[in-house]
Amino acid sequence: MTGLSRRFQPVETYREAEQQGYSLLPIRFTPLDEGRIVVTNMVGELIVLNREELVGLVDGTLTPSTSLYDDLKSRHFIYDQDSNSALDLLGLKYRTKLHRLAQFTALHIFVVSLRCDYSCQYCQVSRQTEDRAAFDMSPETADAALAMVFSNPATSLKIEFQGGEPLLNFELIRYIVAKAKLLNTPNPRHLQFVITTNLSYLTDEVMQFCRVEGVYLSTSLDGPSWLHNKNRPRPGKNGHELTVRAIRRVQSELGRDHVSALMTTTLESLEHVEAIIDEYVALDLHSVFLRPLSPYGFAIKTGHINKYDTERWINFYKQGLDYILKLNRSGYRLTEQYTTIILRKMLTAQDPGYVDLQSPAGAGLSAIVYNYDGDVYASDEARMLAEMGDKTFRMGNVHTDKYEDIYLNDTWLDALEQSMTVSAPTCTDCAFLPYCGSDPVYHYATQRDWVGNKAISAFCAKNMSIFQHLTTLLEDDPQARKTLLGWL
Repeated sequence: MTGLSRRFQPVETYREAEQQGYSLLPIRFTPLDEGRIVVTNMVGELIVLNREELVGLVDGTLTPSTSLYDDLKSRHFIYDQDSNSALDLLGLKYRTKLHRLAQFTALHIFVVSLRCDYSCQYCQVSRQTEDRAAFDMSPETADAALAMVFSNPATSLKIEFQGGEPLLNFELIRYIVAKAKLLNTPNPRHLQFVITTNLSYLTDEVMQFCRVEGVYLSTSLDGPSWLHNKNRPRPGKNGHELTVRAIRRVQSELGRDHVSALMTTTLESLEHVEAIIDEYVALDLHSVFLRPLSPYGFAIKTGHINKYDTERWINFYKQGLDYILKLNRSGYRLTEQYTTIILRKMLTAQDPGYVDLQSPAGAGLSAIVYNYDGDVYASDEARMLAEMGDKTFRMGNVHTDKYEDIYLNDTWLDALEQSMTVSAPTCTDCAFLPYCGSDPVYHYATQRDWVGNKAISAFCAKNMSIFQHLTTLLEDDPQARKTLLGWL
């Protein structure tokens, strides 16, 4: 115990350390409003400063032993002689944020049929009529795709069935689930199945299958009857009735957590966000995803994508979020899914792995799509683009290409390299970079450029507005902050 003492060092010891100053760790800053600035570091720690505080931080003139100094030091904006481990801790946080990259592709989307009984004008894919079985995936294609799935190193795998209407090829879904569980036996991984369906074909047989196999269901609900049926027409004009009846049946027989719903914002939706949310509450659903239109498929062909701009959707989102927060304060727990994803990126060390908000891009790395014909795409949006005649983001085909060839596809690797936001113009200086991502498919579809000009990017405008709005709520509204933190 020689040399150790229980006594504190003289105060001069600490004053000497203070006089040595501090060093600034990597930061970015962006205006929040006229008087405040958002400052973040490389792992997404966030602090809001006024201009005087920011200038002091950058100039190295902040006074030690103040609450601001201690806050900046504890969050790894600065370090001094008393924090020699700061860089190691910052590195540990950074590795944690990027942990999902090592897991590689967890979401595998099987497009088992392009046939559909609906004729949605904003549909993002090129649907086919119900009798065109040539647009169904075959068992041989499914086998080849499953071989790709289980060549993947991810410890958690989700297989999602999409269309068209996937239940029009229900026998193949049964086949894939059984085969996947068999392939999973030698080296078990966490395996999950989801059917994305309009629920029109939710028969007793399908219900029993979902019950026995633990399959989850995801559907679309655009709002009250008049709006849903206008957005999503089908023969008989009873889409809303069928959807609501099926949701209630799944909730009753399988459990509330076995079915989820999301909506798409059309021009008609913009003035009715509260009515849309009320529809979710009436069905005892506890999450809603306020989605804008995507620039693919029939949304382009019919001109729906041009019927409102990003600013109008942002107002729709803000009004909807405000109403959701009021519902939470009144005792009904309801989350907005995109908000929750962003809050997890802003306020926790774990990245939720949402494909659109990743750098490098989540396309291919986090999700991959096996089309009905065996073509492989880096994302669902890439598949939608291909259905419009542009196969730029086609990675290969399960019948002709090996796993390694598909994942080493030059086009995908080039897009992936250019999707690093830390080196993208405008992105590299943005305080919200740690929460955002790059979507090369979106920017190629809208600007014919994988990086995109962020000054005219609707993707950038949408996310910047949401980041700023959520930061303002967290800073200025204690009730909203409490509710939003509760969603985590």
